Amino acid sequence: MHVGSFVLAAQFPGQGQGEALHRAVRSAEVAEEAGLDSVWLAEHHFVPYGTCPSAITLAALLLGRTSRIRVGTAVTVLPTAHPVAVGEQAALLHITSGGRFSLGVGRGGPWVDLEVFGSGIEAYEKGFPESLDLLVRWLREPSVAATAGGRFDFREVPVVPRPSESLSDAPGPEVVVACTSPSSVRQAAARGLPMLLGMHVGDEEKAEMVALWRQLARAAGHPADAVLGAAHVSAGVCQIADRRTDAVEALTKAMPGWLKQGLEAHVTVDGRIRQMRDPLAYTELLCGLHPVGTPRLCADRLAATSERTGISRFALLVEGSGDLAATEENVRRLGAEVLPHLG
Repeated sequence: MHVGSFVLAAQFPGQGQGEALHRAVRSAEVAEEAGLDSVWLAEHHFVPYGTCPSAITLAALLLGRTSRIRVGTAVTVLPTAHPVAVGEQAALLHITSGGRFSLGVGRGGPWVDLEVFGSGIEAYEKGFPESLDLLVRWLREPSVAATAGGRFDFREVPVVPRPSESLSDAPGPEVVVACTSPSSVRQAAARGLPMLLGMHVGDEEKAEMVALWRQLARAAGHPADAVLGAAHVSAGVCQIADRRTDAVEALTKAMPGWLKQGLEAHVTVDGRIRQMRDPLAYTELLCGLHPVGTPRLCADRLAATSERTGISRFALLVEGSGDLAATEENVRRLGAEVLPHLG
């Protein structure tokens, strides 16, 4: 089992953006010190929900500050980026980090980001498969061209630097796809790409998505061992305390205020109404779904999720208290008191 942290660089009420980003960087450094396997970085624009606008840029910083831990994006939003530019950056980080970079990609939402970056609503509603295919080709082929008729159209050009030129054993950075619906599961499975499943989803639904992915991946002709061995990632929340009530209280005091101001700040590009979750109810839901409580409870919760879903990798939100010192302690306890129970 591989346990990592999930870092949003969340801006809690009363905090500045620099404070949120400092906590994000520091929590990642402590994650390596504590023996965690990975750090996954979120990406958001124009909202305090997350103050990191470029997960791949922050990944570059953290890869330079660490020596062992895997650093991934969760996720780089493809509809607002050119897949070739993303592919070049991913190849660069893969090569220069010795194969420690993972590229998580996703469709994002119908936000005003699409207007600001000029890609438009169609890139969100219809363009993700084309972008994903072009990105994967860039990471696997020596040269790439895009044919007319789609969003991208360019002559054949060489891939520089080629991911396969890395001095590590990995042929290229892994690509993980954020999946929130059967449609996105289908897209990931068809390409044999592992999934990143959100923290709002419980074990039963995640197990169903993994089963669907396996069925579709086999139908697409992917080898049986690759299908069964696909390293999906489960996002969640982790808060450790000597008593479960204390862990829950730490999150229910801090997270609703962050969720309220963060989620309310999202603006849709076309004026559509988006239903917002009740912040307190959502926090309580997350506390019930994920490892929140004593170290033993957290270990048992992770083991149970892995057994029920077949997922062996976790990306756990560790900054839910909103406090730097508390976040560092949470990460250290995760490494020292939870991981030894997991094997």
